[in-house]
Amino acid sequence: MNIKLINFKHHKLSNIKDFGYARRNFISHKQSVLYTIRYAVFFLLTFACQQTNSTAQSHQYTNELIRESSPYLLQHAHNPVNWYPWGEKALQKAKEEDKLLIISVGYAACHWCHVMEHESFEDTTVANLMNKHFVAIKVDREERPDIDNVYMSACHLATNKNCGWPLNAFALPDGRPVWAGTYFPKKEWVKVLEYFLELYEKEPEKLATYAEQLTEGIQSVDQIEIKEKNIQFTDDQLVNWTEKFVASIDKKKGGRQGAPKFPMPNNYEYLLQYAYQKKNETAKKAAIKTLDNMAFGGIYDHLGGGFARYSTDADWKVPHFEKMLYDNGQLVSLYAQAYQWTKAPLYKQVIEKTLSFVARELTDDNGGFYSSLDADSEGEEGKFYVWTAEEIASVLKDEKQAALFNAYYEVEKDGNWEDTNVLYRKKLLADIATEFDVSKKAAQTTIDDAKKKLLAARAKRERPGTDDKILTAWNALMLKGYVDAYKALGQEVYLETALKNADFLLKNMLQADHRLLRNHKDGKSVINAFLDDYALTIQAFAGLYEVTFDEKWLYHAKDLTEYTLRNFYDTEKGFFNYTSKLDPPLVAQKIETSDNVIPASNSMMARNLHLLGLYLYEPSYLEQAKQMLSNISATIESAQNPSFYSNWLQLYLDMLQEPYEIAIVGVDYPSLQKEMLTHYLPNAILLGGASEGTLELLEGKLQEGDTYIYVCQNKVCKFPVQTVSEALKLMK
Repeated sequence: MNIKLINFKHHKLSNIKDFGYARRNFISHKQSVLYTIRYAVFFLLTFACQQTNSTAQSHQYTNELIRESSPYLLQHAHNPVNWYPWGEKALQKAKEEDKLLIISVGYAACHWCHVMEHESFEDTTVANLMNKHFVAIKVDREERPDIDNVYMSACHLATNKNCGWPLNAFALPDGRPVWAGTYFPKKEWVKVLEYFLELYEKEPEKLATYAEQLTEGIQSVDQIEIKEKNIQFTDDQLVNWTEKFVASIDKKKGGRQGAPKFPMPNNYEYLLQYAYQKKNETAKKAAIKTLDNMAFGGIYDHLGGGFARYSTDADWKVPHFEKMLYDNGQLVSLYAQAYQWTKAPLYKQVIEKTLSFVARELTDDNGGFYSSLDADSEGEEGKFYVWTAEEIASVLKDEKQAALFNAYYEVEKDGNWEDTNVLYRKKLLADIATEFDVSKKAAQTTIDDAKKKLLAARAKRERPGTDDKILTAWNALMLKGYVDAYKALGQEVYLETALKNADFLLKNMLQADHRLLRNHKDGKSVINAFLDDYALTIQAFAGLYEVTFDEKWLYHAKDLTEYTLRNFYDTEKGFFNYTSKLDPPLVAQKIETSDNVIPASNSMMARNLHLLGLYLYEPSYLEQAKQMLSNISATIESAQNPSFYSNWLQLYLDMLQEPYEIAIVGVDYPSLQKEMLTHYLPNAILLGGASEGTLELLEGKLQEGDTYIYVCQNKVCKFPVQTVSEALKLMK
C-alpha cells in the first residue's frame, strides 16, 4: 500500500514542533504544575457545568457544550472558544460560512488536554482567532472513538510520527482532514492557526489536494485481502509467531522492551494460554515476569489498589497516574487467570485490592462502572498518590514502623522521584523481615497496618477528578473481570457485582431490537453503540453463563451477535465495520483488526463467533470465525511484532487444539462447577445445570439422581465421571 504523506517541509509550518506523545516528557513536572493551576477549581467548574442554563449564564463564556453530558466536554463548556459538539449543526455552519473545521479530541483524564486548554483554549486572544476563522468541535474520544479513529489515522499519515491526545485536526467543511497534530504550546498553536488560515485563503486547492490524499489513505489503511476458505492452520506457523512475540519481551522487567511501558493484558493472557497448552516455559516466564514486575512497580497503587494507565520509564516505577476502567477490568482478568494456574498469593492480593478500588471509587449505586480517575489533583500530576518521607513519618508516628515501611516501598529521604516518593517494591517480604530481624508474619502485619493508616490519610487529600460517564464496552470488560475473579477466588460478592452490572446493561443500554447504546450519564443513554460495545458485551455475557449456567446470558449473547451480523458485517471486506449501518457516515468507514491495550473489536467478534458456535452448535459461526482468521493471517505473518495480534493468536491456538466441552449435569452441579472454575483451563468451555436445558451439547446427559461430569471434544465424549479430579485427568 502506497500512501503519499503530506509534506510541509517547504511551508512555514515546518518550524512548528510536533509535540507528539513520544516527546511530551521533555516538559518538566514543575512546568506542568504551572500549566495546570486551573485544576484547583476543577470540581467547582465541573459542578457548575452541570447546572441549569440560568446558572451557566453567570459565567463570562458559555458555548454549545453546555448541553452535553460528557465530563470532558463540560470541562470546556465555559471556554471563550465557541466549541460545538460533533454533529450536523457544526458541520452545516462550516459549510455555510466556508470555514475550516478544527476537530479537537481528548478525554477527561488526559493531562496534556488540560494543559492545552489552560494555555490556549482559555485564552481570549487565541479563542478570538479560532472563533473568527474556524468552526471548532470538541470530541470526547471515549464517547466517540469512531471520530477519534478517523482523525488519529490522519495524524499518523500526515506527520509520520507518534500521535496522541489532545489530538487537533484541521479539516475541510465537509469533514475531510487536511492535517492533524497533538499538543502545541500557545505560541506554536497560534502559528498553526495562522498557517492554515492563510493557506485556505490563498491556496485552497492545496488543502483540497491534501484532503483527497489523506482521505484516500485513511480509507485504504484497513484494506485486507479476503483469503480462500479452508486455509491450513499449522503448529509451525504459531510457534514462529510466538517466538517473535516472546523475543520482544523485556527479559528483566517484563512488558515490551523500552519505555514507556503499557500493561497489555491480552498479550500475557495469550502467553499464559500458549505456555499452558504447549508446555512452553519460555512463554510462561515472559508472562510471569511481566505480572510480577507490574505488581511490584509504581504503576500499581500499593495503598488503594488498582493500576495506572502506564509507566513513563522502563522499570514500571513512575506511572502516568490516571486510572482507567478498561485497564483495571482486563488486569483483574489477567491476574485471576494467572492465579488459577500458579496460586501465587501476590496475584490474589492484586485481584482483591484492585476490586476494592473499583468498588470504592469507580462504582455507581445503579451497578454501572465509571470510566476513569484523572492523573491530576491540586494542579499537579500524581499529587494524590505520592509521599515525602516526612509525611509518612507524621502519619505513622512510630519510627520503627516507618523505617520498615520505607524500606519495603523504596521511600527515600530526598525522594525517589522529583523530590517525592512513588511507592514501589524491589525486595521480597522475607528480605525485609531479615533486615529488621522480625518474622515474615510480623513484617506483614506492620506493613498492612501502615498501609491502612496511610490510605486513611490519603483519603483526606483533594481527590483527582472522576469521569463518571458509564461506557458499555468498558463496563463489559470490568464485568468480565469480576466473573474471572469469581472463578479464581470463589467469592460470592464478585458474582453478585457482575450480575448487578449485567442487569444495569440490560436495563439501560439494551434496546428492544437488540441494539445497544454506548454511554450513560445522569440517567440518560444516547449514543448508538460501536462494534467494541457489542463484542465485549457478548464476551461478558458468555462468561456469565459459564459461572451461572443460566442460559439467558447465552441467548442474549446470540441476539447481540445476530444484530452485529446484520448491521456491522461487511461481506466485501470480510470483517465487521466499527460503526453500524444505522450511523451517519464519517469520511471513512474504519475496521479494527490490530489488538492494542484493548483487543480489536474484530478479533473479539471472531472469538465470540467461535465460542458461541461451540456452545450453540452453530456451524456458520464457526466457519465465519475461521474465515476471519484466515483473512488476517497474512497480516500477522508480515507484522514485525505479532503481539499486536495477540487476541487473533488465541483464536489460532483454539483452532489448532479444539477446546474441551465440559458438561456438568445433575442436581449437585453447583459444587462441582465452582470447584472446576478454580482451575486454569483456557482450552475448555463449561456448561450444564440441574437439567439438560436447551443446549444440544447437554442432550441425553442427565442421569436421574446423579450428577456427572462429561469431558468432550468436538462433540465426542469420554465416559462420564463424578469428581473434578477425575475430569481433569481426562484432559491431560
